[in-house]
Formats: sequence, C-alpha cells, structure tokens
Amino acid sequence: MKPLPALELVTRLEDAEWLDPVSKKIRKVVKRAIRPKWARDVLHGVPIGHPVHPLAVQVPMGAWISAAVLDALPGNDRASALLIGLGTGAAVPSAVAGFTDWTQLHPQQQRVGLVHAAANITATGLYAASLVARARGSRGGGKMLAYLGLAVVGAGGFLGGHLTYRQAAGVNHSEDIPHRFPSGWHPLAPLAELPDGKLHKIVVAEIPLLAYREGDAVSVLSDVCSHLSGPLHEGKIKGGRLQDRVSQNGGPGDGGDPCVVCPWHGSTFSLRTGEVQAGPATAKQPLFETRTSGGMVEVCLPGAE
Repeated sequence: MKPLPALELVTRLEDAEWLDPVSKKIRKVVKRAIRPKWARDVLHGVPIGHPVHPLAVQVPMGAWISAAVLDALPGNDRASALLIGLGTGAAVPSAVAGFTDWTQLHPQQQRVGLVHAAANITATGLYAASLVARARGSRGGGKMLAYLGLAVVGAGGFLGGHLTYRQAAGVNHSEDIPHRFPSGWHPLAPLAELPDGKLHKIVVAEIPLLAYREGDAVSVLSDVCSHLSGPLHEGKIKGGRLQDRVSQNGGPGDGGDPCVVCPWHGSTFSLRTGEVQAGPATAKQPLFETRTSGGMVEVCLPGAE
C-alpha cells in the first residue's frame, strides 16, 4: 500500500527553513513566559515519567468529539455547548505543555511542531467562535464552525502523530539499550585507566557507555541521552564530592549527588542512579551494574536480553 500524498507534504515541511525565524521568536516568548525550572519540569512531565502534552490533549479532543456526536442528534444544544466550552478551556494548559516541549526539539521537529500548533490554535479559535455563534442564537452556524474546528484539529493531530512516531519527539531514546546490550558481565576498562572525577565514553558491544569514576567506585550509564540522543560524555558534571564541585567546563557545581548535564538541551541525570534530575528528559538513563575484578572494571545491564 502506498503512503498518502499528505505524508510527502509533511516530509517536505521538515525542511521548510523559512519557518525558522518564526520558531526563534516563539521560543524566546515561551522561555520568557515559563522561567521557573520546576514549572518547566512539571510541564515536560518529569514527575510522571513521560510528556504531559499527549495526556492533556485527551480532554479537549474527547470533549470536542463528543460534542460533534451530540450536534448530529436533536435536542442536545446545551450539552454540546458545554462540552465545547470544556474542550476550549482545556486546550490552554495542553498548549502550554506542548509549547514547553517544543522549545527543546531539533529544528526539523520544531518546523512540523509549529504547524501542528498553528492548526490546534486555529481549531480552538473556531470552537470559541462556535460558542459565540450559539450564544447569539445561530445554532446552525455554531455547528458548522464546530465541525470545521474538528476537521482542523484532526489535521493537527496527523502532524502530531508524525512528530511523535516519525520524528521521535518525546519518546525515550534509550529504550532500545536493554534489547541491544548482551546479557552477562563484560569488560569495560582497567580501573587505573579511568580518569577520576571526569566523564569518559567507552563503547562496549557496540553500545556507547558513559563512565564516571569516584575513587574505586565507577558509575556507568548509557551515553545516549533519553531525550533526543545527545552525547552525554560531551556534557558537564554538576555536583559531586567537594573536590568535584567545579564542573568539567569550569563552572560551579552544587555538591551532593554527581550529575551529568546533556550538552544539547540541558537534561540532567544522576550519575549514580540514572534518574532524571531536570528535564526536558522524562525517562531515566539505563544504569549498568559494575564490579572490579583483577583491576578490570566490568559492567552488566539488569534486564538485558
């Protein structure tokens, strides 16, 4: 079966560089509007382990689709208007979460995401106009605007699906590690050759790993950032022991649990546990068990197939 012609149009949209100046301006506005780090982490979905936007969008979509069904049946004008109002109001927090994620994507993803957002904003405007028309007594006009809004939000949903499933925005880019890394223990490197207090990349079984040594203890994570595959070994260290409180790039750390900050979008992970300390990443890094035998550090990934 051949792909739909619309797919080719969306693929071309990925290379639409003329959208970049618009994206740049909107990114600045969003970042200025949402300054607190904790607020951005909540909107990214760090507490729940996956992006908030796909979950939040279920409310307006469900309300609007239900309203469309009721509009097709007689005697449901009030209930339909109530659902449209609910969906229109719920679209606002969903859009805020979506724009927060969008600011931390690659340019090709941002281009598709910008048109996706434009479609959803247009649909929300059509639904708001539908409410106004209904309040003025134009039931037929209100229904027409609502059905037009549903068609536009459907097109926006198609772009959202492309963004997520074709361009892998918002997915866990380290999920495949347990399926690719062989089970059992494997040599990593001699302990003496690992630099103390620094990030070090080592490839084992064709999988890039991030090693961090603290004296005789070695922490090992996947080197591929779960957010968008950034190379963590090129990032900086934040926190750690007293003597490691200066980051690898010369900046101050904060002591405590040593963390690695991704160089691409600033996602922060604990080097000892792999847990997300700050977004935009929402999925933890795969954490490898380590042991030292005869001076050689060995690694094992629990759950590896």
